[in-house]
Amino acid sequence: MSLHRKGRAALVLALVAVVGMAFRVSWNALRDIAGAVGADATAATLYPFVVDGLMALALVATLVLAGDARRFALRVLGAYTVASLVLNYVHGLVPELHGRSVDWSRLAEWDPANWALVLLATSLPVGSIYFGSDLVAKVLHHRPTPILAPVANVEKSTGTTTKRSMADLPESSPAPVVKLARLTVPEPVAVDLSKSTPVIKPLPPIEPTPVASIEPRAVPAESTRSRRATGRVPDVAKPRRPKRTPEQLLAEARTVTADWPDTKVTAEGIRREVHTSPANARTLRDTILAERAGGAVTP
Repeated sequence: MSLHRKGRAALVLALVAVVGMAFRVSWNALRDIAGAVGADATAATLYPFVVDGLMALALVATLVLAGDARRFALRVLGAYTVASLVLNYVHGLVPELHGRSVDWSRLAEWDPANWALVLLATSLPVGSIYFGSDLVAKVLHHRPTPILAPVANVEKSTGTTTKRSMADLPESSPAPVVKLARLTVPEPVAVDLSKSTPVIKPLPPIEPTPVASIEPRAVPAESTRSRRATGRVPDVAKPRRPKRTPEQLLAEARTVTADWPDTKVTAEGIRREVHTSPANARTLRDTILAERAGGAVTP
């Protein structure tokens, strides 16, 4: 692990050294170009940092940003790389730029090319201000997305298993098919109960009624609660029995109590046998006892 870190550190240091030397070579050309377009000694010295420095800033932004912001940083990096390459190329084609002996704002013999080169050299600082500020703002407002662990490692570390839902299955399970079995009734066996009893013939098999033809009927719900008394029974619901006269009641009581001893002749016993009211039963008891005692009682 230590050797791997040392190798990476050495690679970074070598890259920084190469970039530093390349910047020094480009710095000489860009400084002369800046002096040719009217920059003073201080501005000409800082001009390479404006162009090549923004290239370094755009390179760092591409490593941090993502999506559209990263593509924007790549475009800025490519545009300023091409601009620096063009200015270095012009510096190599015009030897007079090395000794500062070129005419004021004269970078090419052909006027349209000269105007384009002067516009390019003078617009790069302004572009550095705009694009550099935009890249810094994008980097400061960037929120990196969290790196999620692989699903296999998570399941292995937690020791949990996941179940696939019905929506994850490649094919939906078919609906269960319900088959109606044909109802068969066994044939009844003929039993010879007696000689005079005729032999019972077997009945034809009963075909089951199709399910579709059965009409649903409402079935009343059964209640487990006991019914309470609803009050007085109406006269219509009472059994109709002819009303007996006192003579009829006395005759029935005499017949019932003919074999009874005097001690058994009570109002309750007469009421039960004759099926009359307690008041009538008491009257019948007194009458029968009075007759037995020899008293004359007129009913």
